[in-house]
Amino acid sequence: MNVLVTGGAGFIGSHLVDRLVSRGYRVTVIDNLSSGNYQYIKKLVEGEYIKYLKLDLKEFNDDLVLAFKDVDVVYHLAANPEVRVSVTDPRTHFNENVLATFNVLEACRINKVKAIAFTSSSTVYGDARVIPTPEDYAPLEPISVYGASKLASENLIITYSKLYGIKGIILRLANIVGPRQTHGVIIDFIRKLRKDPSRLEILGDGTQRKSYLHVSDFINAVEVAVDYSMNSHNPYEIFNVGNEDWIDVNEIARIVSKALNLDDVEFHYVKTTNDGRGWIGDVKFMLLDIRKLRGIGWRPTMNSREAIESAVREVISLGSK
Repeated sequence: MNVLVTGGAGFIGSHLVDRLVSRGYRVTVIDNLSSGNYQYIKKLVEGEYIKYLKLDLKEFNDDLVLAFKDVDVVYHLAANPEVRVSVTDPRTHFNENVLATFNVLEACRINKVKAIAFTSSSTVYGDARVIPTPEDYAPLEPISVYGASKLASENLIITYSKLYGIKGIILRLANIVGPRQTHGVIIDFIRKLRKDPSRLEILGDGTQRKSYLHVSDFINAVEVAVDYSMNSHNPYEIFNVGNEDWIDVNEIARIVSKALNLDDVEFHYVKTTNDGRGWIGDVKFMLLDIRKLRGIGWRPTMNSREAIESAVREVISLGSK
């Protein structure tokens, strides 16, 4: 099978590329390296296991359309992942998330691609009043431009699925952690503690509680969701991809401190909103209902705490090499 991965040199994308190659697929990667790292895919490119194209999805041109020729499934992971940036620079998220998705869909339509798997986000739910939150929760009211851009992309994919017969596979992600990650609370805490081992600045009140999933469990979920959807009679499928539990920021701070062998770290809380969020637009409590994915044969192998502990060890280990 011919597959194409946008954002394939990024944190999650490069792990997905590894798995697709191991399954014997012919893989093309598109990445402009704005947040990706060529080193993650360098050996696969040099070994001619994958084809790499440095293209900008914001620019719709003949090169982009040609890249999708003879592709069966597109895994669309390319996006700006920084939720906080969307508050101060919303145009970036529109261009890199919505416009890029539209261009990908147009390339799929022109080349008659069979399916597109899209990494959406739990942020499309906003401050959900039902926790754990199921896929059919309504109304969807994002509180960040990032969440809004993901929801807009979802709606484009659903419409293209109905109009042009492109199977849509929408994956609403919890917080994904593991080796190669470059942003998020783990990275933030490690950097701060390496700079000042005695004091850790925490945005918000530390009680923010969310679900975390290790990237290895996510890759397994993608395989199960795509395999199931390709045999589904529905024009599109939506899956929550997260864990069965959650963990708060204070506990993550303690895990990181312990992993760095630091005792008596002083936690300093920075008030950014009146209700203790990390920043304006931050969803304070997030736990996804994953019964749909469990019902087709997937479940995480690590809980949220184990995923965090594993990711912290991996990030520290990679950083010391």
